Parts: sequence; structure tokens; C-alpha cells
Amino acid sequence: MFMGKKVVVVMPAYNAEKTLRRTYEEIPHEFVDECIVVDDSSGDKTIAVARSLGLKTIVHEKNRGYGGNQKTCYHCALASGADVIVMLHPDYQYSPRLVTPIAAMILSGHYDVVLGSRILGGGALRGGMPLYKYIANRFLTFFENMILGVKLSEYHTGFRAFSSKVLKTLPLEKNSDDFVFDNEILVQAVYFGFKIGEISCPTKYFGEASSINFARSVKYGVGVVVTSIKYLLQRTGTVKVSIFDK
Repeated sequence: MFMGKKVVVVMPAYNAEKTLRRTYEEIPHEFVDECIVVDDSSGDKTIAVARSLGLKTIVHEKNRGYGGNQKTCYHCALASGADVIVMLHPDYQYSPRLVTPIAAMILSGHYDVVLGSRILGGGALRGGMPLYKYIANRFLTFFENMILGVKLSEYHTGFRAFSSKVLKTLPLEKNSDDFVFDNEILVQAVYFGFKIGEISCPTKYFGEASSINFARSVKYGVGVVVTSIKYLLQRTGTVKVSIFDK
């Protein structure tokens, strides 16, 4: 227990055999009650590594996509009685040592959602983020801040924490099973009035770290713009959008 609350780390895994152990070993286990791995039908030995570490391991027999994986992660974490759920990629791209401060920001009561930002601190490019992804990140973030009326440094990080109240409130099953799920859940959080905080998080880009290719990145970017437009239409009462319907 951390500050009297249960903290659960969920790791949506896909072909994370080479990085899962290193990620797990750097998690501050003295503050984390449980770690859950959801394997999305990997083609490598991710499941074997997870079980050798004694982790609770959920296996998708068929690939459900990144968003579908997260839905299972959050369902399992809530079922285990989690008060704070930290989503950490098992590819060692984000620093597992920051699980403690990210969870603490939720437990402080000041924030309902906390993002580990690659942009705060200015280390994204130094960490190896491809230039085209950095430029797209900055453009999409500017666009969303304008539409949503908030001010975040980025919306596209894969390191984030939620209070259980957030995950119980948002209609997550109505979201995409693809990568744009990451964006939909944050736009939903803004729409439902939850408070979002950020913490600077160094990242590493290397061969084993998962990263979507250019075509998938373009698809994701289009999805981000569409999600923001849906928010605007919902907020103005022009159209009723299902992802904002409790």
C-alpha cells in the first residue's frame, strides 16, 4: 500500500520479451501492490518471461490491438481493487522509477490523471525521438489544446496514471481498439471534467522499444484530429458522440 491506497501497474505487452524483465526490475516494488501484464498475442517469449517473474499474466489468444489491450489492463486492475492504476509500457522506453511520483500525484488528490511527458524538460529529441514524430507531436498537441481549452505539453505519451474513479466513469468500451484509444481516453477525461497533471519523463528510443511506423503514425494523427472534432461537436451540442455518453 502507498499512502494507504492500492497501486497497480499494468503493462500492455506485445513482443516485449527483450525488455520486460528490465522494465519490471526498475519498478519501485515497495510502493506497488501488484503488476499485471496483458499479452496481446505476442509472437515471442513475452508470456514465458512474465510468468518467470511471477507476474499476473493475462493472454489474448487473438491480437486485439493496443486499445483493446488497455481495456483488458484496466478491467483487470479495477477487478483487483486498485485505487491508482499506472500504465507503463514494458518496452523500457519510459523510466519505471517514476511510477512512485506519478502515483503520488494521483494520491495527493490534486489530479485524477497524470501523464509522463516526454516534452517537459526538452529531452525528447535527445532521447532519440524521430524528428517527424516530434514535429507531429507538437502540432497535434497545439491543435488539441486549442480545441479542448486546456494546456498540456503532450497527449501522446504511453506512460500515464489514473484514479480508479476515472476508469470507472469513462465509457472506455466505446473507444477504439487501435492506437487512437490513447487519445480518446484523455479527451474523455477532459470532457468529464477530470484534472490532468504532468511530470517530466526521460525516454529512450532503441531497437527493442516499440514504435509505430510512419503509416500507422499518420493514421493515429488523423484519429487525433477526428477525436478533437468529435469533442467540439459534442461540446457545442451539434452532434451526440457515443464516446462521451456515460
